[in-house]
Amino acid sequence: MSIYKDYLKEIEERKGQGLHPKPIDGAELISKIIEQIKDVDNEYREDSLKFFIYNVLPGTTSAAGVKAKFLKEIILGESVVKEITPAFALEQLSHMKGGPSIKVLLDIALGSDEALAKQAAEVLKTQVFLYEADTSRLEEAFKNGNAIAKDIIESYAQAEFFTKLPDVEEEIEVVTYIAGVGDISTDLLSPGGDAHSRSDRELHGQCMFEHNKEMQQELLALKEQHPDKRVMLIAEKGTMGVGSSRMSGVNNVALWTGIPSSPYVPFINIAPVIAGTNGIAPIFLTTVGVTGGIGLDLKNWVKQKDEAGNTIVDEDGEPILKQMYSVATGTVLTINTKEKKLYHGKVELKDVSAAFTPQKMEFMKAGGSYAVVFGKKLQTFAAKTLGIAVPQVYATSKEVSIEGQGLTAVEKIFNKNAVGTSGATLHAGSYVRAEVNIVGSQDTTGLMTSQELEMMAAKVISPIVDGAYQSGCHTASVWDDKSKANIPRLMSFMNDFGLITGRDPKGKYFPMTDVIHKVLNDITVGDWDIIIGGDSHTRMSKGVAFGADSGTVALALATGEVSMPIPESVKVTFKGQMKSYMDFRDVVHATQQQMLQQFGGENVFQGRVIEVHIGTLTSDEAFTFTDWTAEMKAKASICISEDDTLIESLEIAKGRIQIMIEKGMDNAKQVLKGLVDKAEARITELKTGIKPSLRPDADAKYYAEVIIDLDEIAEPMIADPDVNNEDVSKRYTHDNIRPLSYYGGTKKVDLGFVGSCMVHKGDMKILAQMLKNVEAQKGKVEFNAPLVVAPPTYNIVDELKAEGDWEVLQKYSGFEFDDSAPKGLARTKYENMLYLERPGCNLCMGNQEKAEPGDTVMATSTRLFQGRVVKDSGEKKGESLLSSTPVVVLSTILGRTPTMAEYEAAVDGIVLTKFKPSTKQLVR
Repeated sequence: MSIYKDYLKEIEERKGQGLHPKPIDGAELISKIIEQIKDVDNEYREDSLKFFIYNVLPGTTSAAGVKAKFLKEIILGESVVKEITPAFALEQLSHMKGGPSIKVLLDIALGSDEALAKQAAEVLKTQVFLYEADTSRLEEAFKNGNAIAKDIIESYAQAEFFTKLPDVEEEIEVVTYIAGVGDISTDLLSPGGDAHSRSDRELHGQCMFEHNKEMQQELLALKEQHPDKRVMLIAEKGTMGVGSSRMSGVNNVALWTGIPSSPYVPFINIAPVIAGTNGIAPIFLTTVGVTGGIGLDLKNWVKQKDEAGNTIVDEDGEPILKQMYSVATGTVLTINTKEKKLYHGKVELKDVSAAFTPQKMEFMKAGGSYAVVFGKKLQTFAAKTLGIAVPQVYATSKEVSIEGQGLTAVEKIFNKNAVGTSGATLHAGSYVRAEVNIVGSQDTTGLMTSQELEMMAAKVISPIVDGAYQSGCHTASVWDDKSKANIPRLMSFMNDFGLITGRDPKGKYFPMTDVIHKVLNDITVGDWDIIIGGDSHTRMSKGVAFGADSGTVALALATGEVSMPIPESVKVTFKGQMKSYMDFRDVVHATQQQMLQQFGGENVFQGRVIEVHIGTLTSDEAFTFTDWTAEMKAKASICISEDDTLIESLEIAKGRIQIMIEKGMDNAKQVLKGLVDKAEARITELKTGIKPSLRPDADAKYYAEVIIDLDEIAEPMIADPDVNNEDVSKRYTHDNIRPLSYYGGTKKVDLGFVGSCMVHKGDMKILAQMLKNVEAQKGKVEFNAPLVVAPPTYNIVDELKAEGDWEVLQKYSGFEFDDSAPKGLARTKYENMLYLERPGCNLCMGNQEKAEPGDTVMATSTRLFQGRVVKDSGEKKGESLLSSTPVVVLSTILGRTPTMAEYEAAVDGIVLTKFKPSTKQLVR
């Protein structure tokens, strides 16, 4: 059977799923389609024309290369297709977003046919995805006196590719749709269990609202009733998009409610309108900007205050809310983008200026942030080539510089890494372009990142990036047919692009499924670094890291830059003494609890950088804090460390990078060796005092300062989803932190999970020691609930084996992972025993393994969202309670939550993560 007939067969199969033909990305198929187009008597010619015109992915896909070549033949008259005129062929090229299409346009524009050259030049003037090879051709032609090249470069210098676009509509009418009450996780918009289909946008769109067909039909009905309006998706009494960046989530919202980006590229929509009572989660808001969408902070419910300005609370201590205006489903509102206000009819409801900053307006006009980033680079190239100052076309980047005011840690990092500024010292609120040092891509978003790179015509990693890593952790637990089809292809693409990859496409080193955040934490060897990663838990203990959508990751890989406002910071310091039987995880949860208490329920961390003066904890342990800041809804976090502590962390990182080198993971550019060299240079600076560790200025200004009293932490703390709270908006929030005694030692626990990025080697050693303790106390270890253990990295497993702890875990386990025969199916039933699972995300991701529906799970994980780790059953809601390793282990042995007496006995003599606040000045 021919490849075309295979495609027809696939089309029939997709029809049964209610899907259209899958967009074409392969050269072999499109070559066959072109062959059939050229054959005027071919029975498949009509359909082949439609596929060629309307169903080929743009950019640097192999199909795009073949399509561009054929269009060139048509333009030059070498091939004649009556349905595709030379003018239409040029229009097709204009929608192909760079790569081979730009090469063809340049070939024609710089060719000998003057009439065609001028036509091609007009198309080129609308394009922004040009790379060095393209601009070098233009520059050389310009220097050789080519008038067309000069004309194109002059157009680029004036940024006509941007200025000639239509302005954003002054009034945008929207009709509201409440997608949920309370915080809405991106899992609702793009469930983790459907991660395998994210690169097939139409197929993935079927999982919107976690496959809730009733909600999907409601949304479609709303669109039919209001064909002239855009649907605004709302999180009522909550924040939209908490948890992950999920480009796939925004893609799904755009697919259902947005605007097609091109008539010739299917299922790629832009400009969704999303809102929340408490706005949009920072990482998700960045993703909205990628698509040129609108994200509104409605504040339609507000906390009531008394005459003294204090929050009024109910009998349960919860703030009393008042509705300021209704956004019930079906409400028609008007967004005035000029006045930057939200109206209901003629009644002004809310100032929404924050959603319409000059930069965000540019994203909306350009159809997304990529076009603006590339446009600015192209304009800079053109102005430099012409020897002129860059004309002021784009909004000037906002620069906030306050004389006499010191800098926070994040302000210092951005001042060091910023490019294209006036040279003034910048404070929070400034909008900057900054160079990126480290980039991370994980496997469930990586497929989309590779697509984004193809569509922005990028072929190689930016030379200014110190290092980048592609992980295999999110698909580690089950090596099924979907993973086998997707992951090797992803690893091959990323390896060719210049990333260090968990799997070697050539098979020279053993496949690694290490958790992405842990690897990034090790390969970040600069406390002044900026890190961008395709996951919300990109929160390093060195430098400042930002979780990002797949597109922003692609942009960082291709350009080595990121653009964003410098965030405000909240300073966190500690006092008192940590009790010997407490784990540092309890300090993390108590930080969230005490912060909310200190600020009357207001989450001052949301959208800001948490500058935690952790001082004396090395990178593994400090990461426990920074990792959790995603659940605190912070934009990022920074650890302020003593010099000696930072040296110790860098030595650990050096050793782990060296192990990667010894395994054969370095590439031809010796990226990993370069990171070791960078770590050694930084250690020398610290030891000699040439450049001490990063510290804020003593007179830096913070949005708020939080002091955590360690003396108040008297028992383990648990983040509880509170699944039965009568107020739906109070469920599944990480702000609900409870002490162990709340459960009275009686709450049944159905399954325990020790794993995810929140644990480190110390947790595995705690687990081993607890099992020995229990055996010593009771004569044997019996599990009254299953315990799933997934170490984050293979390094940890190797170190545990060398130190004898892995042998202890093996002794008590009923299952141990086997890399020579990885599981092909996700486990659906668990026995009361210890499972030693393959390093990776496992239950935390929720896309492969899950607890049984309705289970109460006690986990070291980070996610307690509905349906993430455990789904509801018909009889009971699934619960994911989050706690420290000792609490999880003991809960599975007992089959219930322990009492304080049982807990203290179980951890007796075990060295938990110790923390003593620094006595040194951690400011400059």
